[in-house]
Parts: sequence; C-alpha cells; structure tokens
Amino acid sequence: MSSTDMKPGIDPNTMSIIVTKGSLDWAYPPFILSTTAAAMGLDVTMFFTFYGLPLLMKDLSLQVSSLGNPAMKMPMMGMHMGMPNIVSAIPGVDAAASKMMKNLIKKKGVASIPELRDLAVEADVRMIACQMTLDLFEYSKDDMIEGIEIGGAATYIEVATQSHINLFI
Repeated sequence: MSSTDMKPGIDPNTMSIIVTKGSLDWAYPPFILSTTAAAMGLDVTMFFTFYGLPLLMKDLSLQVSSLGNPAMKMPMMGMHMGMPNIVSAIPGVDAAASKMMKNLIKKKGVASIPELRDLAVEADVRMIACQMTLDLFEYSKDDMIEGIEIGGAATYIEVATQSHINLFI
C-alpha cells in the first residue's frame, strides 16, 4: 500500500511498539527499532506493559535466560554452542549466561540498553508506561526514568489506530 492509498488519519511517518518483554535479549529489538525509526524521521511511540515495563525503571538489572530459547547459541571455542534447557535449572546459569552476553555486547561494540534508552529519550521517542501494570506490580512513576507518560490500553489503541507501523515485541 503506498502512502497515497493509506486510510485517512494514518500518518505514514508513525510507528508504535508494544514492549512486553524485559530480559536483556528482548530489550534490544524495541530500542534498536525505535531509535532507528526516529533517526529516519518517524514519530515513534513505545507502550511498555507487563514484563516490558521494567525497561523503564531507573535501575536496570537485565538478565538473559537460555530456558526455552533453543536459538540462543553463544560463540565459544570457535563454534556456536547452545545450552540444553535442563542446564538452565542449575543455580547461577542465568547469571553466567547474562555475564557472557554482556561481555559479548561490550566486545562487539554494541550499545548497552541504558545507552539505547537514553538515545530514545534524546530522539523524542514517546514512552508510555502501562498504568495497569504499574498498579499490578506495585511500581510508581518515581521508580521510572524521567520523561515517560502513564497511560492505559485506550491510550495505546488511540496511538495504534493512527500509526502506519505497529509492532508487538
């Protein structure tokens, strides 16, 4: 569909993202996509709900887990090695996997999530914390970074119905 064929009221330069996951590996896609889209001139809104909400917290403590993620293969000893799910049940494995991932990110020069989040703020990406999730998990706006908004499902639906691109991550 070309921009001339677009439905009335939809701006071709808009994107919304629902952010539902808050682990280290799941934090990258929404922040990379939102900052890239903003750099390309799109107006971007991110709606953080459920386990994605902690990505807005002042103090980030991001981890990865190999549990249920057979695609997680880390470059080690000249090959890519995955971990069987049973290994994830051993205490300390998630912490070790997280440390390995953070070391790999640093070694490869990939921006950290706090850096990407700061970039999103600088790029005027609109970030909305889900009010219901704040209430459910007993967080307050004071726990979150400066500059976010609080809104509910209706707030997101209003944004989504006016956005050309809508992503669920």
